Amino acid sequence: MRFLVVGHVVHKYQNGSYYAYGPYVREMNLWFKYVDKVIIVAPLNKEIDPDPIDLPYKHDQVVFFPVPEFSTQSVKNILSTLFHLPGIFWTVITAMRSADHIHLRCPGNMGLIGALAQFFFRNKNKTAKYAGNWDRSSDQPFSYRLQQKIISSPFLAPKMRVLVYGEWPNETENIVPFFTATYSERDIVPLSNKEINLKKEINLIYVGGLYDGKQPLISAKVLLQLIKKGYSVKLDYFGEGPERKSIEDFRDGNSLENSLFLHGNVKADQVKKAFQEAHFLIFISKSEGWPKVVAESMFWGCLPVTTPVSCVPQMLDFENRGELVKGHVDEIAERVEHLILAPDLYLQKSQKAAAWSRSYTLERFESEIRSLIYPESLAG
Repeated sequence: MRFLVVGHVVHKYQNGSYYAYGPYVREMNLWFKYVDKVIIVAPLNKEIDPDPIDLPYKHDQVVFFPVPEFSTQSVKNILSTLFHLPGIFWTVITAMRSADHIHLRCPGNMGLIGALAQFFFRNKNKTAKYAGNWDRSSDQPFSYRLQQKIISSPFLAPKMRVLVYGEWPNETENIVPFFTATYSERDIVPLSNKEINLKKEINLIYVGGLYDGKQPLISAKVLLQLIKKGYSVKLDYFGEGPERKSIEDFRDGNSLENSLFLHGNVKADQVKKAFQEAHFLIFISKSEGWPKVVAESMFWGCLPVTTPVSCVPQMLDFENRGELVKGHVDEIAERVEHLILAPDLYLQKSQKAAAWSRSYTLERFESEIRSLIYPESLAG
């Protein structure tokens, strides 16, 4: 089978291999296990080396069709996009013509082009992974709404199955509630170091890009509030982004050098160890699809304190296995303090979180992926 991926993730090239953002590549390598040839249409930047968080694709037959990065965030970008758009569209059409299965990564600029181009290949099997917030009542850009409308329509996107996070009412028959997994059944070991003890340090963690939309500075403000209340607390950041400077300035301006630590982008094993040792994930993002860091923290009994966006309330079973907050620092600090002072309740929620997350293993994920690539195998 010739399997085509159309997406917006920027790739890098080193020593004969294509690299991209690690969690994304880790997932795609599971799809690639069941195909003979991989075709990728995506941006490629050969001028930069892979980051520590990046991973290579694992397949010996990868054909790459590079396209320029583009956006519509300014007049200059719009003009550049209009210039490149015909060539990008033709590249996508050419790749789709040679593929047996078309896989779109949405939402994104390339996802929109792929959603438009797939209409001309009505008899080919297709899947679309919608990694954003599928909640149609949420506030989203017009281009995201357009992608939702196209790929969810059996007429506009025939033979398409759309993987979305969460279960939503009144959807078309081609919508498939889905999930993402990080850990294997081999990773399921007894939880450790999860008891709250006021005589010991309480560990907070933030994992993800340091971008304005994820509001990473709020985690630091929560740390300061808890310290002012007299608790022994530390906060570890894992990730990089433009908000790092604001966090560093806040740390230095409030004498948090011994309590707040920025580790940057690190390998998955280091993040895994940090989750195992942390008590709370403070992740106050404005918009998510299926926030992997929330599911990953739950796998290790690290209780998420996060916002009720997308399917997150379903993931947390409406606060039976985590805390849903609006994003106000005082509110978040009070929720954490309440659980610090109720260690039995904290441990109960922590164990429920782990039990739920551990049902979504890589093995289960891989089985679901195979059934999407080869749906006829289910008939046997």
